[in-house]
Amino acid sequence: MELKELEYIVAVADQGSISGAAERLYMAQSSLSQFLSRCEAELGVRLFMRTAGGVRLTQSGEVYVRSARQMLRQYHRLKEELKELSQPGGGRIDFGISSFRGSYLLPWVLSQFRRQYPGVEVIIHEFDSHDLVKKMATGDLDLGLVALNPGEHPEEELTVMQDEVLLVAVREHPVMEYVNWGEDGHPWVELGDTLEFEFFLSNPTTVLGGIARRQFDRLGRMPLVVNSNLTAAFAASMARQGLGLAFTYRSCAESYPNVEYISIGKKKCFVDLVLVYPPDGCRSRAIRALERMIRQYIVRVN
Repeated sequence: MELKELEYIVAVADQGSISGAAERLYMAQSSLSQFLSRCEAELGVRLFMRTAGGVRLTQSGEVYVRSARQMLRQYHRLKEELKELSQPGGGRIDFGISSFRGSYLLPWVLSQFRRQYPGVEVIIHEFDSHDLVKKMATGDLDLGLVALNPGEHPEEELTVMQDEVLLVAVREHPVMEYVNWGEDGHPWVELGDTLEFEFFLSNPTTVLGGIARRQFDRLGRMPLVVNSNLTAAFAASMARQGLGLAFTYRSCAESYPNVEYISIGKKKCFVDLVLVYPPDGCRSRAIRALERMIRQYIVRVN
């Protein structure tokens, strides 16, 4: 079986449908469907169960796709090693980051990186931190910047920074009556004093959405939630218009004349931002260079 055929099977597994995989692979759906039937006939097993909503892996399919991913990763790593030997300063990096944080932290880094390493292609993959960890575990990414839940303890050398979780509010919002001002000049508020106000929350499956709900769970009461399934960026934007309160990260706190970013409690709330790598730990020169530049930029802005 050729490598491209492994990619076909993995694409169908990733997309959960033959039509979606065909679109991703830029091939006719009928051709991909015929290939899949031939492949299953040659193997003598069903890789996918056909359902009304698409396809899902059988037990045999899960074994096949797991091995296919490993072979494709090894081939990708080999190509990168050979490219580094034949074209010093070249290569490709599949980098994962959340859309929200990435839009603030990454553009400047990538512009500087491109100037110094014009031969390296950086492909951005946007996922929530939970999904990024899964993608990294399967080796689909070369490098990722993810947020860990409070209480998770990363290896020290992987930590890039501690990112503070903040509340977003306009300065005329009534919550400001409960705000205290720390010695560092930054505002903070006890979350229990905010429960009478309306909130916009992110999806509970996201790190930020999960943190917000756990904070309220500790208080034994939820505030009035206007929308509970927004992206972090959308929720923060609504709060900046004075429509309610929302949670955000300090790394994503844009400066506006009428907006305050308020710490949660006097002790504050933080998440660790860490760089994560695939299980094989392979780091090309280009990956190490990008990692170094990310760390330098974060130190500069903090």
